[in-house]
Parts: sequence; C-alpha cells; structure tokens
Amino acid sequence: MHPFEFHAASNEGDAIALRTTHADARFLAGGTTLVDLMKHDVERPAHVIDINALDLARVTEEFGGIRIGAMVRNSDLAHHPLVRDRFPVLSQALLAGASPQLRNMASTGGNLLQRTRCYYFRDVASPCNKREPGSGCGALHGYNRIHAILGTSEHCIATHPSDMAVALMALDAVVHVRGARGERAIPLGQFYLLPADHPELETTLASDELIVSVHVPALDFARRSLYLKVRDRASYAFALASAAVALDMTGGTIRDARIALGGVGTVPWRARAAEEVLRGRRLESQTLQRAADAALQGAIPRGHNAFKIDLARRTLMRALARAGELS
Repeated sequence: MHPFEFHAASNEGDAIALRTTHADARFLAGGTTLVDLMKHDVERPAHVIDINALDLARVTEEFGGIRIGAMVRNSDLAHHPLVRDRFPVLSQALLAGASPQLRNMASTGGNLLQRTRCYYFRDVASPCNKREPGSGCGALHGYNRIHAILGTSEHCIATHPSDMAVALMALDAVVHVRGARGERAIPLGQFYLLPADHPELETTLASDELIVSVHVPALDFARRSLYLKVRDRASYAFALASAAVALDMTGGTIRDARIALGGVGTVPWRARAAEEVLRGRRLESQTLQRAADAALQGAIPRGHNAFKIDLARRTLMRALARAGELS
C-alpha cells in the first residue's frame, strides 16, 4: 500500500471541499472495496477522505417510497422493516451479497460504486484498460469464465459485481449526489456507463460529487418481488447469473413487470425487452421462455463464459415463476 494523507470530514460541505481541493482523493465509507484495492496497488490515492461522520445513515419513508442515506450499512438496510415489507427484492439481494461481517461495514453509496472482481483488473501485472487505459484487456483472450456477455466492448468485458444495484435497477431507483456545483438526481439507469472505448469511466459522477442518498419510488407491485442468485458456492460468492424481478398480476395475467440481471452485464442490466414480452400475457412456460430469450438477445460469449447465456435464461425463468407464486 502506498502512503496517503488521511482526512476526516465532519459534514457534507467539508467532504466536498476536501475532494475539490485534492484531485487525487477517494472517499472512505466502510472501506470494503477501497482498502482492498489499495492493498493490491490497484487504487493509489494520495488522499483518503473519511466520511463516516456524515449524517447520511437514515432510511426514511417518502411518498410511499423510501430514501436511503448513502452511509446506511447493508446489514441495516436488508433488515429494515420498510425494505422487507415493500421491497423484498432489495432485502434479498443485500442478504445474498458478501458475508455478514462485510455487510455490517459496507455502505449503500460504496456498494453502488464497488469495482469489478475481474482477475485482470486486480492483478497489476496484467493488462487492463479499466485500470490502465490503452494497456489492453487480458480477459478477452484469457480465462473469462466469470466475465460479462451483455454490454461488452472490445476494450472490456468485466462484470459489475453488485447484487444491491441489480435490485435497485429493477426498482427504478434514483441516485442523489452533491458536489461543488450543487445537487443532481440521476436515475440509476443513467448512473452507470457501458465500457465502449473508455472502460475507465464507470459512472456519470463528477470527480467532486458525493452520493448522499438513493430514492426508491413507490411501486405497489414491488411487494411481489424476488431476487435469485446463482453462484459457485452458497455463501460469499459473486453471481454467475442473477435476476431481480417484480410482477404486477391480475389472476394469471401480467399487467406490468420489472426485470434486471446481474453477473452477466458490464453494468446492472435492465431487461426492458423481457418486460415488454411479459405485459398482457399469462405467466406460462412459453411466455417465460420468450421473455428469457428477449433478455439475453445480443449476448456475446467469449471463450469460457458461453454457459452464462443458458444459465441466465434459466435463472430468469425460475425467478419469474417463483415471483408469480407469491401472494
């Protein structure tokens, strides 16, 4: 780990001012991603700004939805009564991620910003356009079993690691940020950037902006929601494929749906084409198959990860079927 200067911010204004003053700085919340990357020399900030004193650790009800402070810990959010009752898919996604010890430390804002678990990104001896632009992508022709099949480019095929972000994508969440130029509200679908030619650019956050909260709007049928994750082992493993689904049903007919996929995309992947297939149709085997096909349309396998296409299809179909059985 390289030497760095440590700063403790006392409030949001202080944190933003410090970040504006020090270009090569990172915010520190739970540290479950940043400290890891600093130990491996992937992240080498000259300044670290501790934001744990900021008053951003509350979950509040807002117009039938909820507002989640950026410093709310994952374990607290997963067990919050409002989340468990109204947005079970979010609670389930959080509990499917990491270990209890990590969930006790990880923050909402940090979870949204966690970086990929790509082997080549985390190995500073390997080429990685995300870590060092222009150096190449070691995963393209290397061992790429865990890598993405949706939203990829010739410069990067790394998957986004977050379970929580997949659930929030399905729930139309909005990220609220604050910086030197004021406040912004960014729909989660516009928050993440596809790699294209610049994999090093991962979000639309400005360099001085701080995530302050996430708003999950009212969605009546989110009570009929579910998160299903397929992984190599039952505890503490990142998704090979996952699905966050919510269904609005009358009898056996689907009036509306929300679907997002994890483990297969370079960003949390909203499957709008699959949602469109489901609307107005009965929850039958043929409908599920058509929706799964639509969700994986355009998938590009690379070497070792072709199995993810069928795995993601089956994961989505099972998640939809289970959600349809919920009362």
